[in-house]
Amino acid sequence: MNKAALLAALAVSAAPLASAQTLNNVRIMAPASPGGGWDQTSRAIQTVMQNQNLAKPVQVFNVSGAGGTIGLAQLYNSKGDGNQMMTMGLVMVGAILTNSSKVDLSRVTPLARLTGEYEVLVVPANSPYKSMKDFAAAWKANNGLAVAGGSAGGTDHMLVGLLAKSAGVDPKKMNYVPFSGGGETLAAVLGNQVAGAVAGYGEFEAQIKAGRLRAIGISAPKRQPGIDAQTFKEQGYAVELANWRGIVAPPGVSAADKAKLVGALDKMHASKEWQDTLKTRGWTDLYMSGSKYDIFLKTEANRAKGILQEIGLVK
Repeated sequence: MNKAALLAALAVSAAPLASAQTLNNVRIMAPASPGGGWDQTSRAIQTVMQNQNLAKPVQVFNVSGAGGTIGLAQLYNSKGDGNQMMTMGLVMVGAILTNSSKVDLSRVTPLARLTGEYEVLVVPANSPYKSMKDFAAAWKANNGLAVAGGSAGGTDHMLVGLLAKSAGVDPKKMNYVPFSGGGETLAAVLGNQVAGAVAGYGEFEAQIKAGRLRAIGISAPKRQPGIDAQTFKEQGYAVELANWRGIVAPPGVSAADKAKLVGALDKMHASKEWQDTLKTRGWTDLYMSGSKYDIFLKTEANRAKGILQEIGLVK
């Protein structure tokens, strides 16, 4: 066989392998309106997967409502579809419980945890509370101390419940003031309408750096680079919580299809393009895939239920 014929034969034999490594016609559901965190994550996955030849084409579509549970119900109806994924996270875990959703995460096919954001408790710059210890003492003396955050039952509410319990305040009696948007929460704390507020660090970053707000604690396991805030744990309060985002597939997906999807996500995570995306967007890398994520998802669902029961939102 001459050299040209040999190269042609090698090209033909290599073609099926290249095809097998690229997923075809992948669809990613963002179970929320365009522009939000789940939508941004879905479109970042779409871009990197296509650019890295891990999947082509990749389509993102939105199904909004009820903290993602409407999208979750639709995912259930796609049983066995090994080409579909759905972005989700801790917010959905809570929404399933607070909305008494008929569907939960027990039957979906877990793929990977992707990113996360740690939350901070902030007070106005002129607040007398300089640390979590100061805040906890005042909170214990007056459980009516108002703390603002996002929607009832969401990640912010969970964190405030954990902090209250750790500070010796009954979570059922705490004064949590929910707002639908980060802008309203920010306005409330800047206007001294509440004693403190909780949200992802990014929501408050500009005001913290401008000296208008003080972060008196962060829900991370250790100090975070570029963030001037002590962890709650190092201040003596055993509280840790990440507003994580992950991705799942429909129920009934075959083991082979799950392995292909997890493999593609593993390669995406390892790519420089994905690592650059994390840095550009300020997302914390919390990647975990396969069986570890299966266990994490079950554990987190039980943990969220326990927190929301202590707050009094779930029976």
